[in-house]
Amino acid sequence: MIAKETIEGLIKPVLEEDNCFLVEVDVKPVNRIMVHVDSLSGISIDYCIRVSKLIEESLDRETEDFDLEVSSPGIGQPFRVREQYQKAIGRPVEVMTTESKTVKGTLQDLNEQGFTVVEEKLVRKEGKKSKKELRKFEHQFSFENVKRIKELISL
Repeated sequence: MIAKETIEGLIKPVLEEDNCFLVEVDVKPVNRIMVHVDSLSGISIDYCIRVSKLIEESLDRETEDFDLEVSSPGIGQPFRVREQYQKAIGRPVEVMTTESKTVKGTLQDLNEQGFTVVEEKLVRKEGKKSKKELRKFEHQFSFENVKRIKELISL
């Protein structure tokens, strides 16, 4: 079976040179290789083809056959690397904590320990029975207390 580290070693230098980043390499049994790459400005199909050709040219199908898929991570997929958080600043996200609490809001800030999400909710004004107002709530999350975070599609 082709090693995940082999694929990473082949493409990481090229990705870094092109200001791109590796999100994930997954090698399944029977050598089904799935590679997800991205950049802060997005990834084109042509770039995915370029990375695919680099891998194809570096591996020998005569020695070990494989299936290869190179793409950008799909929207709505959980974040795997820190750069995905950085790319999503200012965009809507859904966070699920390790306690299974879900928060939807805008990814506002990122630091070494975690990130901030601003949630907007309609809440009743104090002393008023029928009027609601839109209020913002800031949630601080540490990376170790988050089970999953993904970008949401906004219409």
